Amino acid sequence: MGFQINRSSKEPISEINVTPFVDVMLVLLIIFMVTAPLLTVGVQVDLPESSADSLPDDQEPLTLSINSKGEVFIQEHQVAFDKIIPKILAISNNRTDTRIYVRGDKTINYGRVLEVMGMLSGGGFSKVALISEPYKN
Repeated sequence: MGFQINRSSKEPISEINVTPFVDVMLVLLIIFMVTAPLLTVGVQVDLPESSADSLPDDQEPLTLSINSKGEVFIQEHQVAFDKIIPKILAISNNRTDTRIYVRGDKTINYGRVLEVMGMLSGGGFSKVALISEPYKN
């Protein structure tokens, strides 16, 4: 009489089923891929196009945006016109060498953008640059 190797139905299966784990990971990957671009949305500004080279980024710059209504924003927070310099000084810890990028909507008066840039220059900030969209051929 020989022994038969036969799995009994009462023995637990010792292998790990990875199919549900892979399914969950793929769903999470898709969710992160969809939501990641939405996290970088700031103030809606329609930038003008330019063929100038982009500036190298050595430190995180402050972004000052002027929307189509002429409202001024530092990063995503709206700021009154007369409070721009004190707010930027507070954010930059009184460092006037902080790089500031000015994003002006192409539909507003160019004088408004120059007025803000003049105010920044008058406040002692030397690294002020205009941001534009790359020129599309």
